[in-house]
Amino acid sequence: MDWQTWHDKYDRPGTWMARRLETVQARIGEALDGSPPGPLRAVSLCAGQGRDLLEVLAGHPRRDDVRARLVELDPRNTALAEDRARAAGLRQVEVVTADASLTDHYLGMAPADLVLVCGVFGNIRDEDIERTVDTCAGLCRTGGTVIWTRHRGAPDMVPRICEWFETRGFTRQWLSEPDAGFGVAVHRFTGEPRQLAPGTRMFTFVGYDVLREAPAPDAG
Repeated sequence: MDWQTWHDKYDRPGTWMARRLETVQARIGEALDGSPPGPLRAVSLCAGQGRDLLEVLAGHPRRDDVRARLVELDPRNTALAEDRARAAGLRQVEVVTADASLTDHYLGMAPADLVLVCGVFGNIRDEDIERTVDTCAGLCRTGGTVIWTRHRGAPDMVPRICEWFETRGFTRQWLSEPDAGFGVAVHRFTGEPRQLAPGTRMFTFVGYDVLREAPAPDAG
């Protein structure tokens, strides 16, 4: 999979990817609007080109309050994210080319006020989704927000992922409609703070194309 070219689909108005991006950006804006005064921290897992967060921060009144770390493995995408951040004058944004599944890359930033897990859950196995949800209790501060995405194709895992969040101290704030063509959700962490464990792998990035072609468990 060429993950740089894949991002070009965001530039096609009216597509599900463009509409999902707009939805995520709207939720990011709301999360920033509702955050307490003072410095804020944001982290983005598998951040790609950083379009969701960077395009919002560029024009948001609280842009200078936000210190952010975007973690992405593809160096071509991180180069584009770095260019976008610098062009917008977002000097407090750090773009890291690294394996986003490793908790070590979020040390010093967690617990964050805003955690983005967008474009991740559709590319990893179910057990890794649950492990990542569990780790979000260490990535996100109490009162902070997690914004996440997952496609709603069969099997529709969105309701189950919501349950996983909600059994770990998160409260659902918003969920896109089932017929939107994508799944976007917002959860606020209201549980007890948990220290982020270093040296932990949250998931193995498989890729939606590989998962889609994998045989069902009873198919031999």
